[in-house]
Amino acid sequence: MPSKELQKAQEFFDQYAPLVPKEELPLFHVTGGIGWINDPNGFSVYQGEYHLFYQYHPYDIHWGPMHWGHVKTKDFITWERLPVAMAPDSEADRDGCFSGSAVELPDGRQLLMYTGVQRLRDESGMTKEIQHQCLAVGDGITYEKYEGNPVLTGEDLPAGGSRQDFRDPKIWREEDGYYAVVGNRTPDGSGAILMFHSPDGFHWKYVTTLDSCQNEYGKMWECPDFFPLDGKQVLLTSPQEMLPMSLEFHAGFGVICLVGAYDVGKHCFCRESVQAVDYGTDFYAPQTLLTPDGRRVMIAWMQNWTTTSCHKNGVSYFGEMTLPRELSIRDGRLVQNPVRELKKYYGRSVTHRNVYVLEEMNLSGIRGRVLDMTVTIRSAGSAGYRTFIMRVAKDGEFETCIRYKRETSILRVDRSRGGFPYDIVHRREFRVREFEGELKLRLVMDRHSLEIFVNDGEQAASFILYTRDSAQAISFKSDGGVIMDVEKHELNIR
Repeated sequence: MPSKELQKAQEFFDQYAPLVPKEELPLFHVTGGIGWINDPNGFSVYQGEYHLFYQYHPYDIHWGPMHWGHVKTKDFITWERLPVAMAPDSEADRDGCFSGSAVELPDGRQLLMYTGVQRLRDESGMTKEIQHQCLAVGDGITYEKYEGNPVLTGEDLPAGGSRQDFRDPKIWREEDGYYAVVGNRTPDGSGAILMFHSPDGFHWKYVTTLDSCQNEYGKMWECPDFFPLDGKQVLLTSPQEMLPMSLEFHAGFGVICLVGAYDVGKHCFCRESVQAVDYGTDFYAPQTLLTPDGRRVMIAWMQNWTTTSCHKNGVSYFGEMTLPRELSIRDGRLVQNPVRELKKYYGRSVTHRNVYVLEEMNLSGIRGRVLDMTVTIRSAGSAGYRTFIMRVAKDGEFETCIRYKRETSILRVDRSRGGFPYDIVHRREFRVREFEGELKLRLVMDRHSLEIFVNDGEQAASFILYTRDSAQAISFKSDGGVIMDVEKHELNIR
């Protein structure tokens, strides 16, 4: 029997979500339908389908007491909305059901592992937040919280571990049972990723600290994920309070990928390299799953904590997820590309080859806001060009500008004319590289978003746009002569 809190959330959704105009919502990026969403949770395979939960506050477009929303899909593109999965309605999670993950149990049930939050008053009368790990079990639609919650508390932490910053478990199954990685704050004020083990998914013990920040890459490390990929081991995490490092890491909330080697028997991770995962303004808290055909697929919250106070006027929802991306390792770096299922939705296609670009120009059939478009550029002559500029979501007043400066190898994306009512972070710059004199940019757009994939996924950059839907134009310009190929596919998704 669902609790009154869970019933209330679902009744609110059923009453008000159908009133949200469809044109407000993206076509193939997950939203809550109404209200606020943030981190993806429970991204997993269950009974042959892909399930995605998410942090959800249905009653407002601002963060609030965290519920878990729920959708599922067979192809990562079209999603079926399911009932709200969890609400903060038990003693262990009375102040929030924070982020977590999911796995299928041998008996066919689905196990959710999440962070429960309690706010308590200490001896001085001050309120402090205690975080611990909880479980719920269900059938893919309805879930019941485990009577033994919480299953991991501050008592299970290594010496000096923080009870206030102990969150976001990512669970998976191996031959000897279940493992989970959880973010924690260490005595030096920075973050660490802890590993726990359970023989049955319900009884847990601390194993080791996989890696720690030591104040080098931000502070608290949130939302970890840990998995093998192409002969390497990958640890993803989302640091708070990052300091900028050249053009690789931007300030604030970031996402980093640590690539290395993992000794399974000793549970020892040896870091070999660190890189940014996404170079845009809007990407946080990614989570992955392994598909039945062996692909590692990642999805993330396409927003930024530092800009969440900026809402498009009149909208009834806030927050959406990225397009799911297939991951691989190339030359020791994480590579990400849109899931191949997107191609099933290709509609009308337009191709232009060997176009000479100098003065600003438009091309026949190259426009729109729901599309998958690849632009490849190379120099038109021995003298070369200095700058190439592409403008999208453009109508004379609004536009988002993508500029490549060849001398410095810097790609800059500027959405300051992207329809935002406030002066927030609008520009990102990052270094890219040409291959045999060519630079390839793949753009995926879905009404209110832009995702850029550089050189077949070597780098990615994600941006939310608030530009009015009528801004459909796309233009190209260079200052020294560029030869350009453009291949654009409309996306037929309803």
